[in-house]
Amino acid sequence: MKLSLNEKKDALIKEIISMGIKDNKVLEAIKTVPREEFVLEDMIESAYDNKPLPIQFGQTISQPYIVALTLQELELEKSHRVLEIGTGSGYQTALLSFFEVEIFSVERIYCLYISAKKRLERLKYKSNLYYLDGKKGLPQEAPFDRIVVSAAAPEIPKTLEDQLNHKNGIMIIPVGYEDETQILYKIKYKDNNRTVEKLTYCRFVPLK
Repeated sequence: MKLSLNEKKDALIKEIISMGIKDNKVLEAIKTVPREEFVLEDMIESAYDNKPLPIQFGQTISQPYIVALTLQELELEKSHRVLEIGTGSGYQTALLSFFEVEIFSVERIYCLYISAKKRLERLKYKSNLYYLDGKKGLPQEAPFDRIVVSAAAPEIPKTLEDQLNHKNGIMIIPVGYEDETQILYKIKYKDNNRTVEKLTYCRFVPLK
């Protein structure tokens, strides 16, 4: 029997819980934000599969587990200013807005920027979107309490890390090359003390 999208969503939530996602706010965000609105029309039936899906211009919408893990590890609070590198379809942006943080999201592909902006406005998710080169971050709005990068860099970019709040900041970023298995890192600052943690293996499009 064919499952409905809601049934598929429930199955996805059970799956990511079994994979270690325990933050109730993250689970509520995944349940509330309609992923089917952020995928290609011919991919709607796969919207709640626990895998990345292609969107336009060779980009992807990330695997739900990776997005949920990222949100969980960001340790988000309402007062936070969050820089997102790689708006893409806007799905992660919508999830971030669920946490009532101030979002600054950067997209380098103009058509994706325009379509994400229209989609987020239509669905009434608040964010500040910029058509810019993500590698440079958004220095005019720095420092940020949280930075999340949705594309893989060969190494942790100093340009972005310099824009992080070093008193109490967290950056989540995949590191590695396009054709290799990458590692999702958590860089955390507490009173100017820096720690780096490997979260999981992953696969992202390159940060260009």
